[in-house]
Amino acid sequence: MVASSLPPPGTVVVDTGRQDRIGEFKGFSGPYWSLRPLGGGREWEAEPDHVRPATPEERMRAGVARDNERSRGALR
Repeated sequence: MVASSLPPPGTVVVDTGRQDRIGEFKGFSGPYWSLRPLGGGREWEAEPDHVRPATPEERMRAGVARDNERSRGALR
């Protein structure tokens, strides 16, 4: 894995291998990338071939969903 091919930590991405789950890139471990939900929570591993950058619309939708969870008290 070439470090220059990795997105910067915090980049919002879509894991197409997990029903287009949106998360932020945290790093890598072996052949897998570590992703975390935008509102925090448990990280998951994704195959790099199944990850793509999130579109502006996807980033906005994920941010609104995170804010709604926070307003309901589900996030701190």
